[in-house]
Amino acid sequence: MTESADQQPNALNLNNLNQEMFGALIEPHRRALKAHCYRMMGSIQDAEDMVQETFLRAWRRRETFEARASLRAWLYKIATNICLDALRKRPRRAVPLTHRAESTLAEPIPESITEPIWLEPYPDEWLIAEDENPEGHVLAQEHINLAFIAALHVLPPRQRAILILREVLDWQSNEVADLLDITVPAVKSALHRARTTLANYDQLSLISQRSESVSSEAIRTQLEDYVRAWENADIDGLLKLLKEDATFSMPPIPSWYRGRATIGALTAKTIFSGQAQGRWRLLPTNANHQIAFGLYRQGINGTYDAYGIQVLTIDGSLIADILTFRNPALLKYFNLPMTLNAY
Repeated sequence: MTESADQQPNALNLNNLNQEMFGALIEPHRRALKAHCYRMMGSIQDAEDMVQETFLRAWRRRETFEARASLRAWLYKIATNICLDALRKRPRRAVPLTHRAESTLAEPIPESITEPIWLEPYPDEWLIAEDENPEGHVLAQEHINLAFIAALHVLPPRQRAILILREVLDWQSNEVADLLDITVPAVKSALHRARTTLANYDQLSLISQRSESVSSEAIRTQLEDYVRAWENADIDGLLKLLKEDATFSMPPIPSWYRGRATIGALTAKTIFSGQAQGRWRLLPTNANHQIAFGLYRQGINGTYDAYGIQVLTIDGSLIADILTFRNPALLKYFNLPMTLNAY
């Protein structure tokens, strides 16, 4: 069964429902719609706003629902079009790897770009329970991990929507055409262009490694070493855990760096410079079906203040990418505290 095929068992007349009954009927779709809007928008807050607007618009236009149609498909149509309308007025979101070329240590570290152009991580707690089928689990990972989200946001919004509807939600071309009010050939053409763009986008190969499950004992041991390296400002210990061509970035700083030696030199003069032992603390979490941490920096009074969310990509037994979203406000979405007491 596809996402668009949850037909109601009997004719459903939304006009016969009061607002409370209507809300109870559509509420079970909130999580799936929020993930859909996140894929479209690349932002947690935007995803929440788009879903809220979807529910409001659905209530106001409930008379447009056809009695024997799919309620889910109707809600997806509203949500997708709300996202497309919003994206016409907003800049494309990215991670540093998709925003600009690789940086070198010879260049000065650029100023932060504080405009809302950066992708945000997505809390695993907001995701729908996984399919018991191992193939379904892998599919779900690939459709929410940061590499896939970054790839989506290389595309123009309409191509992004079509790729999501066809390849994530498994809608048929005629269903997508109906949702977007375009022809089936236009859907197929846009999907072909989207696939071609992604296939030819070299930067995406740097972030396309699959993240391993956190349940692996080897990965658990590695993560303990990783946390120790950060908290002890142990650069050599950190580098031992990285792939030779690992990448490192910390948006809203737009630069990104590649290579174990380069990352070592960069961290030595920035995050681990001076008397850095005890400067950082990490709390484990999960984002986009990947290993993640809430990152905290020690303040003047000894307590640790929220710094951002750090997401790791694991390739085999080594870390392929460290992406730190330097936005303290993100921690509330992961149910992490804003401050930690000193040891």
